[in-house]
Formats: sequence, C-alpha cells, structure tokens
Amino acid sequence: MTGPIAGARSLLFVPGHRPDRFAKAAASGCDLVVLDLEDAVGPDSKAAAREHVRSWLDAGHAAVVRINAPGTPWFDADLAAVAGRAVAVMVPKAEDRAVLDALADRGVGPVIPLIETALGVTRAVEVCGADSVVRPAFGSIDLAVQLGVDHRSHEALRHARSAVVLAAAAAGCAAPVDGVTTALDDPAALRADVAHAIELGLTGKLCIHPRQVAAVNDAFLPGEAETRWAREALASVTDGSVGVHNGQMVDRPVILRAEAILARARRTGSPHDPAHDRSPG
Repeated sequence: MTGPIAGARSLLFVPGHRPDRFAKAAASGCDLVVLDLEDAVGPDSKAAAREHVRSWLDAGHAAVVRINAPGTPWFDADLAAVAGRAVAVMVPKAEDRAVLDALADRGVGPVIPLIETALGVTRAVEVCGADSVVRPAFGSIDLAVQLGVDHRSHEALRHARSAVVLAAAAAGCAAPVDGVTTALDDPAALRADVAHAIELGLTGKLCIHPRQVAAVNDAFLPGEAETRWAREALASVTDGSVGVHNGQMVDRPVILRAEAILARARRTGSPHDPAHDRSPG
C-alpha cells in the first residue's frame, strides 16, 4: 500500500466515534480515508471510537488511522488496536525519529508523521528519515496556534511548509500532504490553498468534509498544458542527453521533471495521461 499512500491526493478525516460516517467517507471519492482517534474525538469517547475503528478495519475496510500523540494516555491502546490493521498510521505531533522507529517493533507498518509543531518542523529531516515513514503531512492549524499566527495565512506558514517539503525530498520519501482548509463553504479559499500547496511542492491535502474531495483531486491532477509541455520536452531530446524546447534547454533535471509529471498523470488517471492519446491498436 505504500504506492497508494505516496500518490494519494485527498485524505479525508472521519471522526472515529461516528461509524455511521465511515462508509460515506469511503464512497466520497477520496484517495484515502483517515479514521481519526485524536482531535475529532473527546476524551470520554476515545475508547468507543477505538473499538469502532478496530471493527471497521477487521471487517476488511482499508483506512489510515490517526492515533493520539505519543505521551498521551491513549497512545498505547491506539497502537494495539490498529497495528497490522490500518493501511498506515498517522502520528500527530511527530517530533522524534526514535519514537517513529520504535513503532516497527510494535507491528506498525507504514507511517505518516503529522508535522505540526515548531520542534517537528526543525527536526523534519530526521522525522522523515525514519524507516517506516512513507510521506509526511503538514499540520497547519496546530503549528499556527503555537506560533501565534493565522492558520489561513499562506505567508505566515510558507517557510514551515517549504521546510517539510525539503525534508521529505532530503529523506527520500514522498512529497508531503498539506493541512486542512477549515472553510467549508468557500470554494475559492480551498482552490487558493491547494494552488499554494502545489506551488511549494506538496502533492496531497487533508480534507475535513466530503465536499472538498473532488476539488482537491482535480487540482492535483497534472493539467493539459503541463502534460503537453512534458511530452514535448521529452520529445525534444533526440540524442538521449539534451534538447531544446520553446527556446529553453532540456537537460537531465528538466527531463526528470517531465517524466515525473507524466508518471503522476498515469498514476492518478488524468484525462491528459499520454495513454489517452493513443489510438486503438
């Protein structure tokens, strides 16, 4: 499942104490359902939520599970409930690589560290370097609270987002998932947030309502102009090393970028995937 985790565009949170919403989330078109045992669930509902999540997973359904943070009273029980069952475990307040490395000894498979504290951002390369980490997620709201800035401000969190993008690349894991957009009835705000995330190199987004899923999925698809550029750039390389496209040199780094765009189009089923241009036979 590391491929689907790495390539997921939309990850939809569902409160763990609301099992009536699990199937609806799975049918929303999101790439991954995230059953939430942390922020969406109050202390008095933690145990019940954990059992609902365990039952859903044991019934054969696939989901990521956001557990409660290391050091909380619920961390160990959450791990015991989801280890070996969840597609991946999302670990909030991720700051310590040693904590993530220790999860493998407890039967936890792929990990998505949620980097949402100042310490987590400054240690992001170490966090992303844990063997079990597939890709990080960026927690904009918690970090903004700690920093005393508006979580809706692109500029205030630009450095932190970029730091997580750089850390993921340096560690060799998949590019990060961006944090949530809290405005549920403002499509323009969602579009602006996704465009900003894409500009900085994030390749997916956490969603908090099914109505956000389609817009997020569409936004992270390579567009027609982008895929056309990639095809033409690769076609310009006639000797296997370098070419020129629209007056711009196409060398090895540019070739790699073009190949990555076309690979993303194939992986996400973009209508601009070059495979769609081929005639039958």
